[in-house]
Amino acid sequence: MADPSSYRPRPGEIPDSPGVYRFRDEHRRVIYVGKAKSLRQRLANYFQDLAGLHPRTRSMVTTAASVEWTVVSTEVEALQLEYSWIKEYDPRFNVKYRDDKSYPYLAVTMNEEFPRVQVMRGHKRKGVRYFGPYAHAWAIRDTVDLMLRVFPVRTCSAGVFKNAARTGRPCLLGYIGKCSAPCVERISPGDHRELAEEFCDFMAGRTRTYLRRLERRMAEAAEEMEYERAARLRDDIGALKKAMEKNAVVLADATDADLIAVAEDELEAAVQIFHVRGGRVRGQRGWVTDKVEEITTGALVEHAVQQLYGEETGDAVPREVLVPALPDPVEPVQEWLTGRRGANVSLRVPQRGDKKALMETVQRNAQQALVLHKTKRASDLTTRSRALEEISDALGLDSAPLRIECYDISHLQGDDVVASMVVFEDGLARKSEYRRFQIKGFAGQDDVRSMREVITRRFRRYLAEKERTGEWTDGEEPGAEPGAQADLGVASAGLAEPPASTLTEDDGRPKRFAYPPQLVVVDGGAPQVAAAQRALDELGIDDIAVCGLAKRLEEVWLPGDDDPVVLPRTSEGLYLLQRIRDEAHRFAIAYQRTKRAKRFRSSPLDDVPGLGETRKQALIKHFGSLKRLRSATIEQICDVPGIGRKTAEAIVAALAQAVPGGPAVNTATGEIMDDTEEPGQQTGSPGEPVSTGAPDERRGQER
Repeated sequence: MADPSSYRPRPGEIPDSPGVYRFRDEHRRVIYVGKAKSLRQRLANYFQDLAGLHPRTRSMVTTAASVEWTVVSTEVEALQLEYSWIKEYDPRFNVKYRDDKSYPYLAVTMNEEFPRVQVMRGHKRKGVRYFGPYAHAWAIRDTVDLMLRVFPVRTCSAGVFKNAARTGRPCLLGYIGKCSAPCVERISPGDHRELAEEFCDFMAGRTRTYLRRLERRMAEAAEEMEYERAARLRDDIGALKKAMEKNAVVLADATDADLIAVAEDELEAAVQIFHVRGGRVRGQRGWVTDKVEEITTGALVEHAVQQLYGEETGDAVPREVLVPALPDPVEPVQEWLTGRRGANVSLRVPQRGDKKALMETVQRNAQQALVLHKTKRASDLTTRSRALEEISDALGLDSAPLRIECYDISHLQGDDVVASMVVFEDGLARKSEYRRFQIKGFAGQDDVRSMREVITRRFRRYLAEKERTGEWTDGEEPGAEPGAQADLGVASAGLAEPPASTLTEDDGRPKRFAYPPQLVVVDGGAPQVAAAQRALDELGIDDIAVCGLAKRLEEVWLPGDDDPVVLPRTSEGLYLLQRIRDEAHRFAIAYQRTKRAKRFRSSPLDDVPGLGETRKQALIKHFGSLKRLRSATIEQICDVPGIGRKTAEAIVAALAQAVPGGPAVNTATGEIMDDTEEPGQQTGSPGEPVSTGAPDERRGQER
């Protein structure tokens, strides 16, 4: 626990102007980001007597080891910078709202020649019109199914569309009148786009004009005694009204607004948002967050507004945002929203009428969401806490291991030896911290030696980050870019390490191997555990516990013990260790298979510098096979579009050096495939050998 006075700036050093400040821990990781109208006054609040601070604020300032700030011109700039840094650094002591699901939207791809109506999730794309979000994807499909009768817009995928265009036959929707079939040119691109725009207008709430137009056309058809057309128009009107009924009218004046409600207690807060467009509720979403800092309802609203509109522009930001409490001060937030929309935005608390009544409904939803979240999380928290306590007791640890790392080795009969590292924090998987290793210190199969190499490499990186003492004396792999490797195995040959200075990032972004675990778990028994402990001892690390979990009897092995620790089969601690071990095994196997598949797809053309996948495919398509390409002259290769003489010479040289492989074998029939087959009859990728063993048999040899 750090003493805040050890890093407290002198009062004269802190400017009395707007800005954004960051607290960092001893590893230089950003743990809190805040903004202030006056940095001097705001930061002074953190360095008062610890007894007078809120418990969460006290925990933050004692975890921090330094504080820094950035001065800006206005409070709006401070708001923008605070949002950007919270999104970039993910500080542990900031309020962060996280969706409990990826909400589906109804999307119309207006950026395509023939716009398509579909369900979309995730990040929004440029040129796509979005409506929602909806609570369930089936609600979107029901609405679209009703509206396709009136607006027969394309809904098929690109593959289905191209296949219909090739065969000249539309899909089923084209035959039953729920698609205008642009794939077979029943409608022009311009008319289809106009149809998609009418669909978007109707979904945006401009419904009355279109319904009145349909009713007028129905009356005209009846007067002209075209009763079948009148009946179709009548059914169209009914379908549209039924689709409209799915979104009840809640505001009579066709209001476009978002309503945000907050339900909170001392530890957590739930936020619910209703999206109202054209006076109707078009979507709903919600978040729950831990209150890791002392925060008011107005500040929770401010964070919710940042989360909701931080990536939005234009009409995605409504004219009116109704909230239960205003941020203090409200002017910078309102000005920021106006800048995002490009027009004036009103941020206010509803006082009476329909809007206040709807806000009460949103508030009830937020309260129910908080109660449901607490009900679900209570048992989950209890179980995970009990599991960590059982592990701590069984292994004789001083405290519960809040960060656990597990390592596993995988190979196929000694080939493509790789390792995995998975991380669990507070009993939950932290997938962003997972890492993969290639074993390059030696060749062949030796799980114990591989485990020792991986542990050594991982914790050498930790020591390099901790000590910040320049380059390692044993050098680094020639040709490797320092600090730029995503895969530790690709980065290192043997136990060589990059410079320690390249492993640190002063901007606070997460570092690959900066944080030590309280417990290292290895997949294996006493030999693997001994190898891991020996690696730590050689590095002088004595504050990290090690254990192994053997698959045969699920025994827990400790370094130096002749007998394993046997946890009860019903133990939550054993179950957590099994989950961690199985996740490490899954991650290692997935990486090993990826490497093996890449090796099987290798080709002599891979060694030609500057020859990408597109031109490789063009070569094989032109010559028909790799064998014919080998016999081609430089001039013949130059005839392939995109291949110059220098590249052609490199191709000829690479093929001359490569040793032709044995004949490919069809694993289903045992037939030897002739390399002189005509184009379109190849069974594999260019240069891809076909295994002579059944896939299941080979997979059975994996470790």
